[in-house]
Amino acid sequence: MPLNARQVDTAKPKDKIYKLADGGGMYLQINVNGSKYWRMKYRFAGKEKKLSFGTYPDVSLSDARSKREDARKTLAAGNDPGELKKAEELAKKMSIENTFESIATEWYRAKVQGWSKSYADYVDRAFKNNVFPFIGSRPVNEIKPLELLSVLQRIEKRGAPELASKVRQRCGEVFRYAIVTGRAEYNPAPDLASALQGYEKRHYPFLQSSELPEFLNKLSEYTGSFITLQATRLLMLTGLRTVELRMAEWSEIDFDNHIWEIPKTRMKMKRAHLVPLSRQSLEALHQLKQITGRYQLIFSGRNDVNKPMSEASINMVLKRIGYDKRATGHGFRHTMSTILHEQGFNTSWIEMQLAHTDKNSIRGIYNHAQYLEGRREMMQWYADYIDDLATGPE
Repeated sequence: MPLNARQVDTAKPKDKIYKLADGGGMYLQINVNGSKYWRMKYRFAGKEKKLSFGTYPDVSLSDARSKREDARKTLAAGNDPGELKKAEELAKKMSIENTFESIATEWYRAKVQGWSKSYADYVDRAFKNNVFPFIGSRPVNEIKPLELLSVLQRIEKRGAPELASKVRQRCGEVFRYAIVTGRAEYNPAPDLASALQGYEKRHYPFLQSSELPEFLNKLSEYTGSFITLQATRLLMLTGLRTVELRMAEWSEIDFDNHIWEIPKTRMKMKRAHLVPLSRQSLEALHQLKQITGRYQLIFSGRNDVNKPMSEASINMVLKRIGYDKRATGHGFRHTMSTILHEQGFNTSWIEMQLAHTDKNSIRGIYNHAQYLEGRREMMQWYADYIDDLATGPE
């Protein structure tokens, strides 16, 4: 006899699990702890199986009967309702786990160990602020080109076409990751490049050789922090990137062999970098050692010696001597490259000094040592050249 709502509601637990049948293979299972489960017993391909419809009162008697009828229709069509339910649950689970945000997060965690902290933070912010709010909850395999284009155009409308281009590239990497891990079949990002506004890549302002004498004269008159002044000079004399220089530690300097060895963790290309030191660079470091030698960092912060000086410190020096927007710390690399190439120095020496990548990693490692003596000569010439410009004709 079919159950009624009162029987279901008032069924009490006993010392053992028991069942109340409703017909058609469905029954209410009452557990010892009082929980009540809707179950259905059926046969498929000669085997007895069970199907769960949920718990009471979350699933009412009428709801359970509706689920039973659906299961019986599935059986009548020659299909197994238990397997169909598993497939639906898996599809739902995959839909939740395969959202763009979940896959982007998975891709990020796989890549982040090889990135600098600043770049990792940049990518994290780019996704959280510009992408996830709009398509983060969408299954990655269902995202259409127009959806992604809409996300990118939002960024462009804010007046940030360069960011839009970079976000498109990072989204493309996420889609490629989804494809190779079997969770997507198409990457819409590359096809959208032509639909964006595009932007002109900004180059860091840099000084021509003819501008250096006046610049060096102004720099010599700077009366601010001695540490940032010497940092500016060393940036000119070594060709380092600002971040590579300002986070330097005294343990990296080999005064005896005139070498500065920067660990790969701080290099953009993730490869340890040897910097030959000219007499002028060594003199600047010796002077700095009198001030910060007892600390770990060469260019220690003004307020906290355990932190490096601000990333804006060198550009602030340039601003105070009248070179705001005319020169930057990074621009010294361009100035050095231009002068050394004009003087006919080996291009491979120059590229190695600037720590530009070598696509052939084996050749890069070999050349790293092979070019050291040549770079010593080149960097001493360059330091002497800068000195000559500073002092002017005799």
